[in-house]
Amino acid sequence: MRLDLSSIIDCPGESVSFSTSVDLSDLLFGTSYPVSEPVQASGTVRNTAGVLVMTGVITTCIHGVCDRCASDFDRRMDIPIDAVLVEELANEENEDEWVFPLEADTADLEDIVRTIFVLNMDSKLLCKDDCAGLCCRCGKNLNEGPCNCQKELDPRFAALKQLLNKE
Repeated sequence: MRLDLSSIIDCPGESVSFSTSVDLSDLLFGTSYPVSEPVQASGTVRNTAGVLVMTGVITTCIHGVCDRCASDFDRRMDIPIDAVLVEELANEENEDEWVFPLEADTADLEDIVRTIFVLNMDSKLLCKDDCAGLCCRCGKNLNEGPCNCQKELDPRFAALKQLLNKE
């Protein structure tokens, strides 16, 4: 979807609202496609002293398998949009990932939403930020509670353990 910004390009203080739905089901993260439903994006583009600033939010639910505990999960994501739209890029070598070019006074919303979504995804899909993962010995999901495995003593402290056992 293209967003026409011709009405605000030369009018500081003016703004245009947008709302779109983008299909990102083709995005592969690791071995899964976590986005199975359309991603919703909405917000405004405001001309602030001649600079077009896009603000808003991207909302979706990701469905995946946790990279730490291997559990299936569904998690709602709200990603803020904070980007700058420019008529031409000054230096493409040092291009800022939050700056997007306009084409004929229009912005490509699908490209912007896709880029912002990908840049905000974590490198690992986790069921929750503090996922405890699996026990490396017995394989128990540590989010469900501790396992019954005995902790191994670091071999560097074996001599100290012998001293404690003598007393």
